Amino acid sequence: MMPRLPAEVAAMSEQDAQWMRQALELAERAQHEDDEIPVGAVVVGADGSVLGQGWNRNITECDPTAHAEIVAMRQAGNRIGNHRLVGCTLYVTLEPCAMCAAALYWRGVRRVVFALSSEGLRRITGSDPASPHLAISCREVFAHANHEVEVSGPQLEEQARAVHEGFWG
Repeated sequence: MMPRLPAEVAAMSEQDAQWMRQALELAERAQHEDDEIPVGAVVVGADGSVLGQGWNRNITECDPTAHAEIVAMRQAGNRIGNHRLVGCTLYVTLEPCAMCAAALYWRGVRRVVFALSSEGLRRITGSDPASPHLAISCREVFAHANHEVEVSGPQLEEQARAVHEGFWG
């Protein structure tokens, strides 16, 4: 039996758009301040407050796990004093890779909203679809989860595409 894929939410609320714009600003900081691949992420609590934010730092910190999502989740966990992020939403400018998707699942994140899909990045970079980031979608990782992670994306894709084209172009 095939695992069920998480539901995709089509409409983007103004609040979602606000958080995604903040993630896009963080992505630009990744590129301009650290010369990192421009990915930004914001973790928002169930009450609507920002718990964590970050951008790619894996090159700067020589840390293969320092993707924007992980940086934002670490900050959120430190802020609330708990490794579990139950009920939180992560806004990220690029569809999470398998590593980040697994971390989001294990931390109990309820929703993931992304701007640019892995497929969209592949079209920009011309990368091989079998490369680690492009090989599996976050929806495929979440399909094997024992709790549902709601996925919405791509959202504000044109803005995210422009950021990546500026970096890769």
